[in-house]
Amino acid sequence: MQFLSDNAARVHPKVWEALRRADEPDKPYDGDALSQRLDEAFSALFGRECHAVWANTGTAANCLALATMVDPHGGVICHREAHIEMDEGGAPGFFLHGAKLLLAEGAGAKLTPQSAEAVLAGITRGIHQVQAHAISITQASEYGQSYTLAELLAIKALADEYGLALHMDGARFANAAAHLGCSAAEAAGPVDALSFGFTKNGALGAEAAVFFDPARADLARWRRKRAGHLNSKGRFIAAQILALLEGDLWLELAAHANACAAEIAAMAGEKLRFTPQANEVFVALTERERAQLRARGFAFYDWDDATARFVCSWDTRLEDAAALARALGSL
Repeated sequence: MQFLSDNAARVHPKVWEALRRADEPDKPYDGDALSQRLDEAFSALFGRECHAVWANTGTAANCLALATMVDPHGGVICHREAHIEMDEGGAPGFFLHGAKLLLAEGAGAKLTPQSAEAVLAGITRGIHQVQAHAISITQASEYGQSYTLAELLAIKALADEYGLALHMDGARFANAAAHLGCSAAEAAGPVDALSFGFTKNGALGAEAAVFFDPARADLARWRRKRAGHLNSKGRFIAAQILALLEGDLWLELAAHANACAAEIAAMAGEKLRFTPQANEVFVALTERERAQLRARGFAFYDWDDATARFVCSWDTRLEDAAALARALGSL
């Protein structure tokens, strides 16, 4: 019974079907019919003009989006535990040619206008210090916490005040939208670019950098080629995305993963570190308690010396989630 990561989940059958259907000759790179449908599909989803640039990985999608916002001498304000800081191996600095990540605080790995402004307050206006060019937030956060539309609007107001672009890392965007019970547009708020994750939610390997400004999308396409991420058979990436967008399958799968996480959290009691607002459950456990769970067949990661992380996926069985819940309740 594995709760290691939603990256470990199976590929959804409808994605396999879409890949098989895409296995016909078409134009290479992103000139194929499926890739050409992405802008329209995302525009319909968000209710405004969108321009999508596909990528294989979330790291690439994040960095390609940020590279359209930040000059090499600039900086990106993000949470100190954001994925771009903790889990991307320096890729932002590589893609952004040396731009710096400016780290902020916030409960549950969420930024607030106050925590972002605290970083800005420490930056002088002269050329001797890296200036912020953008803010990056994660929906849902690294601790599975979701931003409401009101919170997004408040951060955007601060970004506008300082002339900063706003990026959203949406590796688990679907889980946040499912938790909030809102539209994709409301879950994204007024961001300038969104890295929309599909790999954690049923795809084989597909992400989309979604831009609400065509000029940024055009720039990202040039940077994607230069970075070696322009797949020659891009139709297979586009096929996965379209399959998950069709009929809001992306939202249905995320809702199931969230429900499994809620099942587990309900029995964690005082050991629960955060009330899940997506598909991740963080539980304070001793080394002995973790060993007991693993001996009973549960696979998960140690988040730190005192915390275990359990991640549910679209293919997590409710009976497995219930079994884990009972095991946690018995500790």
